[in-house]
Amino acid sequence: MGSPNPEEVSMSRRGRSWIAAAVLAATLASAAGRAAAASDAMVGAAAAAEVPAVMDAEAAKAAYERFKGMSGEWIGRSTKGWEDRTSWRAIAGGSVVMQTSFDAHPGETMVTMIALDAGRLGLTHYCVAGNQPRLVATSCSADGREIRFTFRDGGNLPTRDRGHMDQAVYRFDGDDRMTSRWTWYQNGEERWMEEIEYRRLPRAETRVAGAAPSK
Repeated sequence: MGSPNPEEVSMSRRGRSWIAAAVLAATLASAAGRAAAASDAMVGAAAAAEVPAVMDAEAAKAAYERFKGMSGEWIGRSTKGWEDRTSWRAIAGGSVVMQTSFDAHPGETMVTMIALDAGRLGLTHYCVAGNQPRLVATSCSADGREIRFTFRDGGNLPTRDRGHMDQAVYRFDGDDRMTSRWTWYQNGEERWMEEIEYRRLPRAETRVAGAAPSK
């Protein structure tokens, strides 16, 4: 049996080296992918609260109909003394209720959208803080007059510790009066903000959004 050709030995060694390098590269890439996925999962977990228990579908539908019935213009007064003029209306074929707030922050307009999604009642608040917290209705009083929304997740919230509106409670006192109260959550701390009491304006006092009050 003859001695191996030196050139063949060299090529064989180079081949084994290339294979080993390829295996190492694949292993490192896989580990990096797993680390990135874990990092993304941690960010998502940080930005979202523990998934809250929600109202049943029947209660959620009844609550949505309550919000649809708010169509019109309302004037609110907070327990701190400032006033907020708001407009409520059902849009998109009645599938979404939009609340537009004109005066809560001078010079700024904010919007809150409420809609049913697969039997759940959700709320998205487009806030002057520059984020969009998404809440879900979690409870309703026995008489159907008080509805509570709890934070689920949100846009422009890489972590839940960034300041945002976190809970909202609406209480209806008849067809033309309602109160709302929200919480502010930041750096692991939550605090209740002032309560706002609203009354629906008679048609003669209403205005088109963005237009001057009718005379």
